Amino acid sequence: MRLIGLAGWSGSGKTTLLTRLIPELTARGVAVSTLKHAHHEFDVDQPGKDSHAHRQAGARQVLVSSSRRWALMTELRGAAEPALPDLLARFEPVDLVIVEGFKRDPHPKIEVFRAANAKPWLHPDDPAIIGIAADTPPPVPGLPHLHLDDIGGIADLVLARAIPLRG
Repeated sequence: MRLIGLAGWSGSGKTTLLTRLIPELTARGVAVSTLKHAHHEFDVDQPGKDSHAHRQAGARQVLVSSSRRWALMTELRGAAEPALPDLLARFEPVDLVIVEGFKRDPHPKIEVFRAANAKPWLHPDDPAIIGIAADTPPPVPGLPHLHLDDIGGIADLVLARAIPLRG
């Protein structure tokens, strides 16, 4: 398995880019999984469902399974958030894992930047950024720069710069 990340501020277009990038990569025969970092409280479960009731009752883990998919939810119940390597170790083998978020972790990342977002660039201060996908040229030259709409070029960069996961 290989790893690369997409990093940028909220509203920069990471999810939009990822939803366009995954079909491009899968069309090239690359099996892709994703890991998305969410902030604070989030819930993939629905109140009123049995699995939600199990979690609310205090279960540490709840696994829901059907003929189409399964999902394992783990409640931290005050424990520390798992580190990126611990989360990556939970994946089944694929060709490529793309991490959305975890912008402060040291894995190689493509910065996603949208000028209208009015946030600062990450790459001058983050040596793990190996390329930029943006709607405007970066202020500091030297890194590969692709337009947000150049999905084929971004896919090429992802495949060229993803690193092997340490097992």
